[in-house]
Amino acid sequence: MSWHPQYRSSKFRHVFGKPASKENCYDSVPITHSVHDNHFCAVNPHFIAVVTECAGGGAFLVIPLHQTGKLDPHYPKVCGHRGNVLDIKWNPFNDFEIASCSEDATIKIWDIPKQLLSKSLTACSKELVGHSRRVGLVEWHPTAANVLFSAGYDYKVMVWNLDTKESVIMSPVKTINCHQDVILSMSFNTDGSLLATTCKDRKIRVLDPRAGTFQEASYKGHRANKVLFLGNLRMLLSTGLSRWNNRQTVLWNQDDLSVPLTEEDLDCSSGVLFPFYDADTNMLYVVGKGDGNIRYYEVSADKPHLNYLTEYRSHHPQKGIGVMPKRGLDVSSCEIFRFYKLITAKSLIEPVSMIVPRRSESYQEDIYPPTAGAQPSLTAREWLSGMNKGPILVSLRPGSELLSPLPLPRERPLSSPVVPASPQLFNQTEKLVAEDGRRPSSLLEIKAPRWAAENRLEEKKAWLTNGFDIFECPPPKTENELLQMFYRQQEEIRRLRELLTQREVQAKQLELEIKNLSMTSEWL
Repeated sequence: MSWHPQYRSSKFRHVFGKPASKENCYDSVPITHSVHDNHFCAVNPHFIAVVTECAGGGAFLVIPLHQTGKLDPHYPKVCGHRGNVLDIKWNPFNDFEIASCSEDATIKIWDIPKQLLSKSLTACSKELVGHSRRVGLVEWHPTAANVLFSAGYDYKVMVWNLDTKESVIMSPVKTINCHQDVILSMSFNTDGSLLATTCKDRKIRVLDPRAGTFQEASYKGHRANKVLFLGNLRMLLSTGLSRWNNRQTVLWNQDDLSVPLTEEDLDCSSGVLFPFYDADTNMLYVVGKGDGNIRYYEVSADKPHLNYLTEYRSHHPQKGIGVMPKRGLDVSSCEIFRFYKLITAKSLIEPVSMIVPRRSESYQEDIYPPTAGAQPSLTAREWLSGMNKGPILVSLRPGSELLSPLPLPRERPLSSPVVPASPQLFNQTEKLVAEDGRRPSSLLEIKAPRWAAENRLEEKKAWLTNGFDIFECPPPKTENELLQMFYRQQEEIRRLRELLTQREVQAKQLELEIKNLSMTSEWL
């Protein structure tokens, strides 16, 4: 009788969280004590920025990623705001440019020097002045260069074009006035054509930021705090409180916000839930402010849409959290996501890596599909004129280049990334056409030798134990399944013992033959 897994098959079922060792954490960091519900941390492959405590104004630290360990108490700060800094975001297309917003009702753009800061940075490259009250959120456009969105306590969302030589920009290119209360979160879809917001008036809105049109959800059974677009699945996820004050996650169809698709209550805690979505793996991570755990799910277009995997548990609650872009991950250790937890009680920033357990040390194509790179696909003027383009994709394989100068579709499921073509490869193609009279269906037929597929098959075979994939099959759930597994293991142990006995008999026979031969040689 065979044992068939009752769970859905998933390559991410056994993903686990691995905290960094003490020497790879950032210690003695004066993390802000602000009660604002933001991340307070922004990360890119070069720097980690964190909002800090500062007397007489707002400031944040910019620490090189490799500078772990204890931080100097007199470490230089970025301190040009007259009020507390409420949000910081790195430019996705420039790792040395960061935006910050503050209680002084301004947004500032900072150019971070490539060398270490020798003294506190007080002069910003641009200052955006347009909000009448404090600014709580900033977001960079995901595909257009030099386009920044800000949301303030004046209930306005402003769109800024930074592609100008002016150091002080007094007026935004667009102001959205459809909100009736404080805006709590913002999220873009994949190509940046739509913006989702949550508001203190308990409504979720999906806006077209250029046309000014919007649709809203006023579902009274859910008080949303954060909202997130789920890639190309045409769905939204919101986190908040139910009518019974339970923390919950709610899934919406982005084209119809009248009724949610699913609702799931999590617990009775009061901390805000921060959702993070990885469109490459279709994994959703839910991080609670004031919690020590990180829940993660796999999202699918079919019901049930949210499939719970497991959670990472820690005794140290996080005040805020930062996320490393995919291009900054360690692909050699099968790392698919990395968090940076702000632990205020210990003045510590702790990296936590989410890892897929794999035996092979080679690059894993199936868990690293093409991902958004650091090159914009549109200029600010093109996007403002009405153009939409998806992100330009890159491969995370070490040494690879852009997959295409044009954006590629991001529909699921994703195929294997295309290898960038070189002039030598095109010469090989033309030679094959001349000899064979046909053109290969893809460049991969030329680039990938036959032994590569055989090696992948051998790697797959190494994962199998008694015909079962050890990473795909779940543990038994019932007593009968447990007994079957026990009997199967006993049979395997008996077979191995018999084999061992046979090998021992053969070894003894060989010893006798060697002894006889040695005696014969001595007599001769």
